[in-house]
Amino acid sequence: MTTTPLSPVPGTPSLIPTLPGRYYTDPEIFRQEQEHLFESMWFCAVRGADLAGPGAFRTVQVGRENVIVTRSRSGELRAFLNICRHRGARLCGEESGQVRRTLQCPYHAWTYDLDGALIAAPNLIKMPDVDRVAYGLIKVALREWLGYAWVCLAAEPPSFEDTVMRAAVERLGDAAAIGHYGAEDLALGRRVTYDVRANWKLIVENFMECYHCATIHPELVEVLPEFADGYAAQYYVGHGAEFGEGVRGFTVDGSEGFARLPDVADDQDRRYYAITVKPTVFVNLVPDHVILHRMFPLAADRTVVECDWLYAPQVVESGADVSRSVELFHRVNEQDFAACERTQPAMASRAYREGGVLVPNEHHIAIFHEWLLERLGGAGGGEAEA
Repeated sequence: MTTTPLSPVPGTPSLIPTLPGRYYTDPEIFRQEQEHLFESMWFCAVRGADLAGPGAFRTVQVGRENVIVTRSRSGELRAFLNICRHRGARLCGEESGQVRRTLQCPYHAWTYDLDGALIAAPNLIKMPDVDRVAYGLIKVALREWLGYAWVCLAAEPPSFEDTVMRAAVERLGDAAAIGHYGAEDLALGRRVTYDVRANWKLIVENFMECYHCATIHPELVEVLPEFADGYAAQYYVGHGAEFGEGVRGFTVDGSEGFARLPDVADDQDRRYYAITVKPTVFVNLVPDHVILHRMFPLAADRTVVECDWLYAPQVVESGADVSRSVELFHRVNEQDFAACERTQPAMASRAYREGGVLVPNEHHIAIFHEWLLERLGGAGGGEAEA
């Protein structure tokens, strides 16, 4: 028989079936995810402050496409497919860099301004019929939120407010709550990139639950003792895990952090909130800083995760030591990613052919699975077998 992931296991109503193992290993399912998720939804690509001035650029992999995000001469962010319109060569081979005024293809020197228009090419003056706008770079939709550039490859992007921003409202219960942290005005204190040999969904599922916290996150449980009970910060709307008694800050040893961000409300103080913005972003909110994870799924069994620690500008400008607050979540990341890498090989095992099970306080993972199947529209085998 078949059941959706939200249907209890027959005879054992306490348990809910997961996706079958093939959803974490099958290249065809991963291709469907690239098409129906990463290339159709809003994708968090670049921190805006990383592109400080005109001509600064960064290239990112979004599904099967490579995208250039650059800052124009007027100071606005622009995004384009990283493809020359002449013969398809990749324009920018580096992950980041700076150009003076133009983007030039290294193959035949077709040259584009920072707004994407074709402005020069060998013998172009002898081809007056070539429309320099029509043969400009292919533009990609771009929105800015929380200080990051979010791009969407869809010809008609979904509503940013109803998809990306709605995740914060659904989690926090208040449209204004995330704005109190002022993420768009914070400064980058530390960035760590992790190359994780695991499917991106294992990372999402791990982040969404805390059934594992008492087992592998001793430092985190010391700071947030309620996590020892296995209930994650995303268990119900509006809940923020409270710091333990005697804990002075969100640091690896519970010692004092930095001053509370100026607009954080009293009822948000001494609490940790976690938000999953599907498909590939995690936002972590604590009183004195924000931690944001961006995932870049590169293969069915490989995901690059870029994690930023963001602080009040004066903290970073002063050269303050942020290592104790960075170290706490860096350890959490390493512990989580090791668990995902330990799980990935089992996804191909006959033992996981029909999947595993979820316990009741992992019910929100079942909702994630249902969302995924709906997005795929039956791709990759449709309903999970049980």
